[in-house]
Amino acid sequence: MAIETSADMALIDGKIVTMNKAQPYAEAIAVKENRIIKVGTTNEVSSLIGKETKIVYLDYRTVLPGFIDTHIHVADYGRFLMWLNLAETNSIIQMLNLLAQRLDRMAPGKWVVGRGWDENRFIERRLPTRYDLDVVSPDNPVLFYHAAGLICVINSKALEIAGITSGTATPAGGIIEKDPATGEPTGVLREAATDLVWRKISESSVDELAEVTALACEKIVEAGITGIHWLAESQADVAILKKLSSSGKLPFRVFMVVPEHLLADSALQEGLDGEFAKIGGVEILADGYLASKTAALSQPYHGAELENGKLSSPKELSASANRITKRGFQVVIHAMGDKAIEAALSAIKKVPKKNRPRIDQAALFNEALIQRVKASKAIVSVQPLVAASEFTVYSAKEHLGEERARWLYPLKTLFSKGIRVCSGSDCPMEPLNPMLAIQSAVTRQAFPEEQITIHEALLMYTTNAAYATREENLKGTIEEGKIADFTVLSQNPAETPPNKIQNIAVEMTIVNGRIIYPR
Repeated sequence: MAIETSADMALIDGKIVTMNKAQPYAEAIAVKENRIIKVGTTNEVSSLIGKETKIVYLDYRTVLPGFIDTHIHVADYGRFLMWLNLAETNSIIQMLNLLAQRLDRMAPGKWVVGRGWDENRFIERRLPTRYDLDVVSPDNPVLFYHAAGLICVINSKALEIAGITSGTATPAGGIIEKDPATGEPTGVLREAATDLVWRKISESSVDELAEVTALACEKIVEAGITGIHWLAESQADVAILKKLSSSGKLPFRVFMVVPEHLLADSALQEGLDGEFAKIGGVEILADGYLASKTAALSQPYHGAELENGKLSSPKELSASANRITKRGFQVVIHAMGDKAIEAALSAIKKVPKKNRPRIDQAALFNEALIQRVKASKAIVSVQPLVAASEFTVYSAKEHLGEERARWLYPLKTLFSKGIRVCSGSDCPMEPLNPMLAIQSAVTRQAFPEEQITIHEALLMYTTNAAYATREENLKGTIEEGKIADFTVLSQNPAETPPNKIQNIAVEMTIVNGRIIYPR
């Protein structure tokens, strides 16, 4: 066979799960110039192998369309990887020992940020305080986040920098814990109060942030992810993306979703190639979060008759959706509570269906609301591990009541109604691992009638994720003519016991016909 007609890469002797209804399974794939040119048997693909073809012997490992994480905070994940890991600490003393080791490598005055402690594991059986941290770090400000995320402890230096004293007003939706005897802050902050100190941490330069974000990209690739929807928080995220893209350090495809205020930047897309990296969506906030009781509910939180959450102005939501549409971006509305989802649906009434508006982090539904979502053809974006945390960490049944909690993340019902559901990690707030998220969705313990099948869970990370960005003709299934983005796994999830799915290893990540991660 002539060299010019041979494949650049051939993956043979595998279990190819295509997610393509017309050809669900195959043994081999041939790739040329980043496109799939053949999906079939090993014999069929072997006929396309030439002298220069790179052959990947799969040895019956499983190949899936490349996983797409539709909700991830990449720059935050980079910062997170540089933080002190306190997840394995079982005492305050051990936590302080780790702090002392980190301080040995740091200049005076620099912030030390950590995460993952849990007083329930501590032999002291109590919360750490400012006074514990002061023993080791009197001069460096310290901020340590709880494993649950919305609690932190800081030392006296950090309290000083944040301006938190006995007279500081407690922010709405937050708690500044104080010593009952002295009235002085203990250093423990909860929920919205954690922002008081986070805002005081000096931001690194774009070059420094790009460096730690590149590290996050490596971890994302190792998880088998070939594309992401990067939820940006500021102009810094855009600058980081452009820096990574121009320096060749972007290993996967990025669809960035930016906050609405960045629409004022006329050069938003400049410096991005549009194929591998682009600004594609704009997010507006309809409400807050269930954990902080700021998600907007149609009825008050259970046991808190005056608390319904916080809902943005429906008129402003509609105006924002109109502005975003006119600029040619996808409308993405953060709406967790049922009242917020209603407001989001009203806001997108006049948004053209081709825009494919998305309701992000959609959590609390009811039967009538699900019918409205179906009629709207809106895409629903969920995070399975966030769903699990709502029940296990944030006590959803207690805060919503049994009847309403039954309609929290009703994935099976959404699928049964034909609603497009895509999925992400919400990393670094939740673990990155797609296999763990898939396992969580198929083995759901709270209201198990909402468990979904492995096939449906895979759809959220492949076909539906591609559809969410109007790229279903390019990716999401393994078909001839589509781009060669693949995730190679040690086992077929469909042939693995559901409670063992998280143990499946990523053997290889292939993007654009290139192996960018071999295990």
